[in-house]
Amino acid sequence: MVATFDTPPRTAWSPKRAARTSTCRTPAGTGRQAPAAAGAIAEQPELVHDYTWASHTVAVVTDGSAVLGLGNIGPQASLSVMEGKAVLFKQFGAVDAVPVALATTDVDEIVETVARLAPSFGGINLEDISAPRCFEIERRLQERLDIPVFHDDQHGTAIVTLAALRNAARLTGRDLADLRAVISGAGAAGVAIAKILTEAGIGDIAVADRTGIIHRGRTDLTDVKRDLAENTNRAGLAGTLQDALAGADVFIGVSGGTVPETAVATMAKGAFIFAMANPTPEIHPDIARGYAAVVATGRSDYPNQINNVLAFPGIFAGALRVRASRITPGMKLAAADALASVVADELRPDHIIPSPFDPRVAPAVAEAVATAARLEGVTRR
Repeated sequence: MVATFDTPPRTAWSPKRAARTSTCRTPAGTGRQAPAAAGAIAEQPELVHDYTWASHTVAVVTDGSAVLGLGNIGPQASLSVMEGKAVLFKQFGAVDAVPVALATTDVDEIVETVARLAPSFGGINLEDISAPRCFEIERRLQERLDIPVFHDDQHGTAIVTLAALRNAARLTGRDLADLRAVISGAGAAGVAIAKILTEAGIGDIAVADRTGIIHRGRTDLTDVKRDLAENTNRAGLAGTLQDALAGADVFIGVSGGTVPETAVATMAKGAFIFAMANPTPEIHPDIARGYAAVVATGRSDYPNQINNVLAFPGIFAGALRVRASRITPGMKLAAADALASVVADELRPDHIIPSPFDPRVAPAVAEAVATAARLEGVTRR
């Protein structure tokens, strides 16, 4: 049975200025001003940010290969999801966004296509592109372009996770350096979370994929996982995810599957459990609360939702404000700190992260990102 929907499309383009006279309807597009603007931009390309939508518009690019909860559904089916993403950009960050669904999963073709589209935008948000291709696509595009390229499935998740973990530690009187974390999943989100937690100074991290704990002795690792092995798991753990959980202070789930309660019971007293698989958390919150001091999920019907919308609107708003050429690790850390600070004076076990509808979030993140960009010298404004 085919579903039908009565609602109209969620996104549409409208001009900021109406064409009210015949002068405005010339073939040049917007009357006498357009040739003058085009000439100025030709002489000074940076003026594109002053005279066009590039200063406030990003492309939301997908190939539909890893849509949350749906998997590889292709470009046409993913378009409605990208439209929804564009709505969130506008509502929460006052950033205009254009959904772009590509009919290819080839890395070279995606990179080339996006690079050719890039002059029309102030930033590129990559979305729902499967690992490990997503890592190469983001890296190659950022090397090639002088505008921010940001894979939200990686970095948005990582930023919000770090913010929540900082507040969980603050609430319980601990420091990140005191914590040993276990991450279930070495895909886009798992890799990015491991990296940002390492940069933030976590005590140690063990990452587990389908085969088990990632460590230097494994011979089946991709380049991305080999880098993880070199920079995490200082304890040299080997074995299964359940083995890693024994005595662990933090569980972060971004993989799906189910963690047995017997394994959860072996975690350290007062642990933090962030079971973020959606719609079915790796550890059900009712079970998690029996063992953990703080529980978070990816779902909106439980407290402490780890939701990317807390990050990406403000990140792009801040980056576009200062015309940043990229989003650096320092800018991501600043975003996480700002997000955590929004509710730093309101912490409870069921309130370690703001609601996506908290009006303080996007401005705080945007300001922190813009400031960090200036300090790191990646701005042009």
